Amino acid sequence: MAAPAKELLKISELAEAAGVPVATVRHYLREGLLPEPIKTSRNMAYYPPDFVERIRLIKRLQEDRFMPLRVIREAIDSAGGDISRLAAVAEAGESLINKALASENERTSEEDVLERFQIPKRALRNLTELGVLGPVEEGYSAGDLRVIEAIMRFRAKGWNETTGFGARDVARLMKGLAPVIDDELSLMLERFTALDPERAAEILDGGMEPFPDLIGALHARALTVELERQRARMAPDRDV
Repeated sequence: MAAPAKELLKISELAEAAGVPVATVRHYLREGLLPEPIKTSRNMAYYPPDFVERIRLIKRLQEDRFMPLRVIREAIDSAGGDISRLAAVAEAGESLINKALASENERTSEEDVLERFQIPKRALRNLTELGVLGPVEEGYSAGDLRVIEAIMRFRAKGWNETTGFGARDVARLMKGLAPVIDDELSLMLERFTALDPERAAEILDGGMEPFPDLIGALHARALTVELERQRARMAPDRDV
């Protein structure tokens, strides 16, 4: 086979240009995040220079956006392999993320939280240690306050230490949300990478407020359906 064009890169050269280890390039290949290289023999392959920016973008989405590789792969597939479109959506998403997190910059001191919600100080500390809450030196964020308020409403209905429900159970529920968040992010990317970035930003911006309500309503409905199934399963057979 003829020697490859000079602009093509060996895997070591590609990794160095992209600023990642060779192992990362191989991992991205196995995960289907990179197209197949140009093979000149069984043990020799070359890569186009545009793979450099592709790898950098994948790494950025993985580390700065905490996106799982599976979600990134699906986004690339949805964009028809058009990395420039994915990059544009990522840029638009950055402004949306900043807007969504703007309210999180406001902080409430622990003293004010204890007085406002009447939550036991020990419970507050346990929730923080378990990662349910994430206060900083300046205090608790708006997101933390929403969680605390919901927990206190739960406690008022009997879901507290006296009935065996504590901070570890809340942390367990939070951990169970990880695959849900993964699916939400995957869904958004699947739908919006094919859109013009400005239109995608407009739709995402408009959905930020009602989206949590939709997820909450779907969760409540799914829980009700499952409880009904459990009741039917435990009910005695009336035909016997």
